[in-house]
Amino acid sequence: MTAPVRCVFRRNYGSLTIDGPLSETSRWRAVARVLRSPLDAIGSTLFPSPCALCGSPLPQFSSVPICDACWTEIPPHQGFACFRCGDILDQPPVEGIVSSHLCRACRLAPPPFERAVAFATYDGRLRGAIHALKYDRIHSAAQRLGIFLAAAIAQIVPAGTTELLVIPVPLHRSKYKERGFNQARVLAKCAIDVLRKSHPGLHLTLAPATLMRLRATDSQAGLTPRQRRLNVRGAFKVSDPSSVRGKNILLIDDILTTGATARAATQSLLRAGAATVQVATLARARRTLNNQPVIEAQYASMQSSSSTHQSFSRGE
Repeated sequence: MTAPVRCVFRRNYGSLTIDGPLSETSRWRAVARVLRSPLDAIGSTLFPSPCALCGSPLPQFSSVPICDACWTEIPPHQGFACFRCGDILDQPPVEGIVSSHLCRACRLAPPPFERAVAFATYDGRLRGAIHALKYDRIHSAAQRLGIFLAAAIAQIVPAGTTELLVIPVPLHRSKYKERGFNQARVLAKCAIDVLRKSHPGLHLTLAPATLMRLRATDSQAGLTPRQRRLNVRGAFKVSDPSSVRGKNILLIDDILTTGATARAATQSLLRAGAATVQVATLARARRTLNNQPVIEAQYASMQSSSSTHQSFSRGE
């Protein structure tokens, strides 16, 4: 059986069109690339480097150690999703019935953000690629992931010229010191670079210092919806309310699970005077409702919390 042909993505995924004449430096770089190709092939044969996701040998040296086959195994989400939070719907919505376009959680306790979208479900190769960036610090993977995030953002961009203030979900300074970077900020920057080319009429302003995380929160992994809400309650604050007042906000994160973090961040932004908040993430982890009565009670509590926030916003 013939082995599948694999290739890797280089650092630049954009157009290779050159608008002007090549500079002398560019000519030498082009020559160097041609000369280097045989060396890459020889070196990869003698010392093959494994793909960070599947472990297959890479045919060339690359700054992005993820093979082409793995990238192609990350298709965008297909099917019906909740219009509000992006969670997968168990059954197709019924035309003309608004509630059928929403998941059970959003019907019981509508989130404060207008809408949340994601590129794909949090599993398989996408999960591996996010972990490669987030935990293995393979920063070069952010460029391709940024393309995916840009595709998700395009779902919620209205037609015409629009201005959006892009705010990555912040890390606490202790977590930032430990990790050395904020993956949400890196992904947001890469997505903005893509959208500025694909949507020239869209004005995106990256504002990473606008939202602050006041305290170090525990990892959300493994927590129940109620524990997640309590974990991030009061964790965020807007550094300068005047910078968001009346603005349309695009909140960016890598993963959305129950939406507790997005809810808490959105509430802080709305209290500071933001006009609207929409959320875009790379991945959406599907909610599991194993114990329906308990889950309903938890989301009833969320509804109460949401009503309190709405009263606060109206000055009641």
